[in-house]
Amino acid sequence: MSGHSKWATTKHKKAVIDAKRGKMFAKLIKNVEVAARVGGGDPSGNPTLYDAIQKAKKSSVPNDNIANAVKRGSGLEAGGADWQTIMYEGYGPNGVALLIECLTDNRNRAATEVRTALTRNGGTFADAGSVSYLFNRKGVIIVPKGELTEDDVMMAVLEAGAEEINDLGDSFEVVSEPTDLVAVRTALQDAGIDYDSAESSLVPTMTVEVDEEAARKVLKLIDVLEDSDDVQNIYANFDVPDDVMAKIDV
Repeated sequence: MSGHSKWATTKHKKAVIDAKRGKMFAKLIKNVEVAARVGGGDPSGNPTLYDAIQKAKKSSVPNDNIANAVKRGSGLEAGGADWQTIMYEGYGPNGVALLIECLTDNRNRAATEVRTALTRNGGTFADAGSVSYLFNRKGVIIVPKGELTEDDVMMAVLEAGAEEINDLGDSFEVVSEPTDLVAVRTALQDAGIDYDSAESSLVPTMTVEVDEEAARKVLKLIDVLEDSDDVQNIYANFDVPDDVMAKIDV
């Protein structure tokens, strides 16, 4: 998702809309539970849990739901599922590369749902490794603009390890190495700059520009994939020009 990618902008807007609909609540809570299980239930000693909680709070997930997820994940409360992270690879319309990250307690169900969504919407399932090489793991922080300028953000994060700052329209995207994510996030907090989310993400090394017809097909496929409870994140390498994006009602 380059700085000029309208898909990057749209992805973050979609996440906000989906969260307001309540569609994302279960996925955000699952994220919290898994982070607590992997790194313990204390956010101050578990940066991944801290960021998962902050993202859930930003999306208006009730505090009780978040607290219960932490308890289940850290074993203080019964009922946690045996969540497994599985990454599926595929291609969408026009050869757009897709990485589909699932968090599931049933591998067979997840694989079937992903495969069905792809084949029914112009995509294909790909072998492991055939798509993943097109993406790099990065730390990505989304900062709402408000009164901020790009220089304000850059001054705050440059020495903490930020690699680039991309203008997404209503927000800035701060990209770093995953190992520098906590330092960059902390630098923003120290500077009094609010952020919407901070997480490890997969960023494409190159993008494929698509026309309106292809963009609509890819976005429809992503919507179908996101309807699966098992699908946690979708990473794609397509770029939609501004004029095309303006015609599409996401």
